Amino acid sequence: MIANCLTNNVSNMNIENFETYLRQGNMAENTIAAYLYAVKEYYSRHKELNKRNLLVYKTYLIEKFKPKTVNLRIQAMNKYLDCMGKSRLRLKSVKVQQRSYLENVISNADYVFLKNKLKKEENQEWYFVVRFLAATGARVSELIQLKVEHVQIGYFDIYTKGGKIRRIYIPKTLRKEATEWFGKTKRTSGYLFLNRFGERITTRGIAQQLKNYADKYGLDSKVIYPHSFRHLYACL
Repeated sequence: MIANCLTNNVSNMNIENFETYLRQGNMAENTIAAYLYAVKEYYSRHKELNKRNLLVYKTYLIEKFKPKTVNLRIQAMNKYLDCMGKSRLRLKSVKVQQRSYLENVISNADYVFLKNKLKKEENQEWYFVVRFLAATGARVSELIQLKVEHVQIGYFDIYTKGGKIRRIYIPKTLRKEATEWFGKTKRTSGYLFLNRFGERITTRGIAQQLKNYADKYGLDSKVIYPHSFRHLYACL
């Protein structure tokens, strides 16, 4: 209890210092209010200011808001990090897709329709294929590497060619749903998505099956492809 009070006092003091910092920079009142709101929201969800928590916060923003709002909150947090002398923790903004680029991307309405159809028909595996693609922003090549163990810990680390690590976070609601699925199918380990032979499914297999479901449910097959869900994730 005492530790929580100390944490709250420190964060409140930091926010007060941040407000002074913004006013000294002659920023507009609306901007100051928006920046302070973002920092307070961060501290309402996280006790400590570190890279992991910042990335989790960014994931939360991407899941809940449009890119313009996400970038505003990220700008606020980056300004706050500069104020706190922690510029090395700065976050990258998200790309705002152009309208012409989105013409062949699945709409949120079609995504909801598709996942609800699969769930209603108790087609659990493909329901979760669609859910994981849209909720994590994973590439299909990354999706097929996901394992039960990754869902249990809540994230999956991807090692890039440059030796860097890209961490894919799995939202709590999705983890809860998937865990219930594991219980019903008695899965405790191994790759998440398998083909009819019990082996890890291929990227081509996922792409083809999504097209099959698009045809089955009367959706435009031109927008029902794996990378389309990644674009949807970036725009939600």
